[in-house]
Amino acid sequence: MASPGQKVVLITGCSSGIGLRMAVMLAKDEQKRYHVIATMRDLKRKDKLVEAAGDTYGKTLSLAVLDVCNDESVKQCIDGIKDRHVDVLINNAGIGLVGPVESIPIEEMKKVFETNFFGVIRMIKEVMPDMKKRRGGHIIVVSSVMGLNEKRSDVLSLIEPGPVHTEFEVKMIEEVKKRECPGADPDTVHYFKDVYLPSSLDIFEALGQTPDDIAKCTKKVIEASSPRFRNLTNPLYSPIVAMKYADETGSLSIHAFYHMLFNMGSLMHVSITAMKYLTCGCLRSRTISPN
Repeated sequence: MASPGQKVVLITGCSSGIGLRMAVMLAKDEQKRYHVIATMRDLKRKDKLVEAAGDTYGKTLSLAVLDVCNDESVKQCIDGIKDRHVDVLINNAGIGLVGPVESIPIEEMKKVFETNFFGVIRMIKEVMPDMKKRRGGHIIVVSSVMGLNEKRSDVLSLIEPGPVHTEFEVKMIEEVKKRECPGADPDTVHYFKDVYLPSSLDIFEALGQTPDDIAKCTKKVIEASSPRFRNLTNPLYSPIVAMKYADETGSLSIHAFYHMLFNMGSLMHVSITAMKYLTCGCLRSRTISPN
């Protein structure tokens, strides 16, 4: 239970990765300004979080079961909070899906939308009425630098990471490598597995941030007096966003990516590797201020 003066922060998807680091960082706030409710679908996966939380577990951090794909689970979780009082909702739970579009079953695509889109909507619908009554609250959505079409709301902030080094990404890439890609023609499979995936791994390795970097940016957004709607976490990805805004047709960014992936080949690999060693992580770990 939160102490007087503490903000109640509910975070979805805390069993690993970004959600875990967000929960731990806020729970370990030196001024003890937050009581974190870290949620996950299965509490059997709590061990990493509990270990990382240390002596904050049971004090400034508590656990709750929550499946964002289940209406009743969402309601039960919020009903279990004293006075249903949530000051900050961080929508972090999400799943990924990579592959040639013709090879991915519609049911798998639906699962992504059920978690990444409708899961966020369920959470917002459950906490928004109480926030409106109190005339206070903050909703944060962990999105992506590639998600440039979301709608603005007065209480909503987007955290937009680029590549992030987590078990989530590693596991997803490994699974995709083994996938047969049924329905895709041989050329598509070749370009996907032999060109796109290796290049993506190079980019993740060279430009990727850590979950702690994303957690730090999120904490700054929560603490900001007037937080921005969009919050890019990785300065090295600013050119991508600039290209999208510079050309409303979208051609500029598409052509740039195509050229990088298919025409530059080994040159891009060498360039990214050089960038990794030249920056030594300095730029990658610097987040952009939310003020």
